[in-house]
Parts: sequence; C-alpha cells; structure tokens
Amino acid sequence: MSTSAQSSAEHPAPAAGQAGTGGTVIDHLVEANIRYAAEFDDPGMDARPVLKVAVVACMDARLDLHDALGLALGDCHTIRNAGGVVTDDVIRSLTISQRALGTRSVILIHHTNCGLESITEEFRQELEAEVGQRPVWAVEAYKDADQDVRQSMQRVRTSPFLLHTDDVRGFVFDVTSGLLREIHPVI
Repeated sequence: MSTSAQSSAEHPAPAAGQAGTGGTVIDHLVEANIRYAAEFDDPGMDARPVLKVAVVACMDARLDLHDALGLALGDCHTIRNAGGVVTDDVIRSLTISQRALGTRSVILIHHTNCGLESITEEFRQELEAEVGQRPVWAVEAYKDADQDVRQSMQRVRTSPFLLHTDDVRGFVFDVTSGLLREIHPVI
C-alpha cells in the first residue's frame, strides 16, 4: 500500500462538506498540509522535469501515477482530467511543458472501468436543462478506451504547437492488476 493510501486509511477524513471533530474534508487536508510543511525541506528543484516527460492521465482516484510508473518528485509534469483525454487545455499544458520547460516525451494513460465509458455527450444537455446553460466544453465520453487512446495520441502528434511528437506513447492502466497495456496507433 502506498504511503498516501496508508495515511488516508489511518486518518479518515469526514464526508464531503460534513463537519466532524476535525471539520470538513478541506479542513482535514489543510491540517495535513500543516503537518507536511513542518517537516518540509525545500529540495531546490527546478520546474523542469528531470526525465523530460509529461504524463497525461485520467483524474481517477485509483491511479497513483508516481507509484505505478516508478516516478519521484520532480521527474515529470502530470496533466490530469476526466478520462485523460487530449483536449485543447491539455495541448496548452503540453505546449508550455515542452516549449518553456523542456519536456520531450509524452505518455498518455487511460484506464479500465472509466466513468467516461458510462456517460454520453447528452450529459451537456442534462446540465443545460438543470442550470439553464449548456457547457461550452465537450464531455469527451467514449466507449472504447483503446480507440480513445489512439485518438489522443493522434491529437498530440498532429498539434502544430508541440515541438516534440516523436516519443508519444499511449497505454490503458488496468485498475484491477495495476499493469499498463500499450496501445499502438493504427498505421
């Protein structure tokens, strides 16, 4: 079990928005930060990732990317969103990562049993009906993680803003085994 998983299990936070003995979940996180900062020693790192790699992955709480990939603090840039899909904002972050901070490689990680496989683009219409305004963003829902990884690789490889598109690889992380399965682009 990772250190963060052990820490959460040993010191469970109250439910979202629920005031308990320690207050809300955010209060719990702020208290954890105070403990962290008390022992913090500035590693003197630069913002440039040591391994010159950017990881684009889903925000799913089951993915501990640093442990799963053997990464240490300062090794990579990590860009996460729902599904790990390559959106305009991901291209923005990758462009800054490459052009201003020296990354050269991109690893894309989707995963099995993703929540985006169970919703559709109709989610936007449902939001519009509820709040009176349709979001300007696409849900980027998909039914086939492998195909969506291929699409994400293609979006990175064809972006005119990215300098380094020769080392772009995509994977699906199995949430039950912890293993990555490489997805090869259709050629």
